[in-house]
Amino acid sequence: MATSHYINLAVLTTTVSSKNDRIKKKIIKELYGGKTLSCADISGKIQKSFPLTTKLINELLDDSLITETGFAISTGGRRAQTFSIKKDTIYLVSVAMDQLITRIVVMDLQNDFVSPVTTVNLPLADKDDTITVLILHINKVIEQCGIAMQKIAGIGIAMPGFVNAQVGKNYSFSFGETKSITADISEATGIPVYIDNDSSLIALAELKFGKARQKKNAMVLNVGWGVGLGMVLNGEMFRGNEGFAGEFSHIPLFNNQKMCSCGKTGCLETETSLLVLIENARKGLNAGRLSSLKLASFKNNEDAIKQIVAAAHAGDQFAVEVFSGIGYNIGRGVAVLIHILNPETIILSGRGSVAGKILKIPIQQAMNEHCIPILADNTTIEVSELGYDAELIGAAVLVMENFEMTCLA
Repeated sequence: MATSHYINLAVLTTTVSSKNDRIKKKIIKELYGGKTLSCADISGKIQKSFPLTTKLINELLDDSLITETGFAISTGGRRAQTFSIKKDTIYLVSVAMDQLITRIVVMDLQNDFVSPVTTVNLPLADKDDTITVLILHINKVIEQCGIAMQKIAGIGIAMPGFVNAQVGKNYSFSFGETKSITADISEATGIPVYIDNDSSLIALAELKFGKARQKKNAMVLNVGWGVGLGMVLNGEMFRGNEGFAGEFSHIPLFNNQKMCSCGKTGCLETETSLLVLIENARKGLNAGRLSSLKLASFKNNEDAIKQIVAAAHAGDQFAVEVFSGIGYNIGRGVAVLIHILNPETIILSGRGSVAGKILKIPIQQAMNEHCIPILADNTTIEVSELGYDAELIGAAVLVMENFEMTCLA
């Protein structure tokens, strides 16, 4: 038996593993996220016999990958021993990319950040050095956090665009990769890499740890520089035929002749994104609208959003008004979703969700005006508790979703 968890994690993730190694990974997946489970709980979830589950749990205990965490609440008989993942054993690198900013952080399996979030100005234009720059910063974050490479189970990357997670490519952006995004980064770091669409991963985070948990049908809106959509249908992620479902931003809803980033005109994005919010704020301030906001202090889009959100929360009438404008138009798009999919809940997540009820209220107003009442009345709107961290958490979940099959023959 190996003598330290460094080696044991390497055995679990980098060698040709036996059937039991795969089952051990299933156990770790079930405990991911700070869960505390008994042997009977785990046995039921992984659908393996109690004796085999007990044997593998003991091996994981010997390998210092999991730990005993006390006894479950008594149900009348002997109280069952519970287990959880041991801290300081397995880590994930999470990368959240949007059109302008990339954030990188190292997380443990309790979803706690164990390094500061590194923010990189990395606009996703078609640049041949994007992957090179990204690799440089990923390696720097890993080096600075001081965690042994053998402890890192994988790198999860959330990015906008038409992402084919299976082949590791993004069809919306050309980064000059030699093989694929995942292959190039994995070869440079020595760590397994997984990518997926940012809105899908935000929805995955909400499904596993947020407001979509225990929900059967939920629509998760990623309010950012565009307005993305992740769909939970029948309790599972829905990605469409090729994995490209959820292009909510590009519903042709307006006759405004505004060019969208997709090359079409009149898309939902042209009246609802945070870039539109900033544009409307600038126009209003230039026109002399009274506000605590000052154009001179808008150093960049990131800074402008923070200031507009803060002003709105402080009661600035103009800031609330610009949020109401994009919120109402998002609500018009939501009305379309409700009529087609009849979801249980709409969840506001991602960067824009930090506006909270200031964004929620105008969306609800549009739903009331544009939805058949019986549909609107039975669909709730909720604001994410994960907020801006949802994308980082979703990228971590992506690694764990693939953990069982990592580097197995």
